[in-house]
Amino acid sequence: MTAMAESPSTGGTAERMVSVVSADQRTGRLVRSVVVAPKRNAAGPAAKPAALTLAPVSSSVAEPPRPKSVAAIAEAVERAAAQHSLPPELIHSVIKVESNYNPAAVSSKGALGLMQLIPATARRFGVLDAFDPVDNIQGGAKYLRYLLDLYRGDYPLALAAYNAGEGAVAKYGTVPPYPETQNYLRLVAHQLRQTAPAAAEKPQPQAAPAIVKPDETTHVRAVVGEDGALRYVSQ
Repeated sequence: MTAMAESPSTGGTAERMVSVVSADQRTGRLVRSVVVAPKRNAAGPAAKPAALTLAPVSSSVAEPPRPKSVAAIAEAVERAAAQHSLPPELIHSVIKVESNYNPAAVSSKGALGLMQLIPATARRFGVLDAFDPVDNIQGGAKYLRYLLDLYRGDYPLALAAYNAGEGAVAKYGTVPPYPETQNYLRLVAHQLRQTAPAAAEKPQPQAAPAIVKPDETTHVRAVVGEDGALRYVSQ
């Protein structure tokens, strides 16, 4: 954004005032730089410009989203879990593995926010601001609920689709043999085992979800019972 003005000088030459608005690299705020220099004419090249004068501008560069408190995130998880009939421990485990509770996280593949929603998935499930923790958690919970319904309660398939996409699960008819996806299921299972003792202290309306056992085939699942005990069952 540049503004120019000319005014006559005492020597009969014209002066040119150039105002340039740009972002300050140190503070991130917009500043206005004003340059006063003789106007170029046919007589010869213009003289060197006068020293810059910096003036702050009222507008500023948008700040990145600020993380919400741990309590606010936990409350949003509980609300989303109740609305979409999901164990809150599952949502917490996915958040931990996906972003480690960083609302501003952006992956190399463009996944955004706490539950790492790609833009297309965010739009699909009504997320307006993927960096808003509450909005992101709602969208991620809706997607998990959709996948669990799609795969008739099969948690390994639902989580595999969350990680690798529904197309990959359809292609193989099971958990895709991708190392990243296999490891993703192990990490979520580990987080669920970590949260199981704390969850067992509260009344549980239903058992926690079955998750594939680390280092085993997808036909073996880990089940956390109502008593908080972790058991593995074969399918």
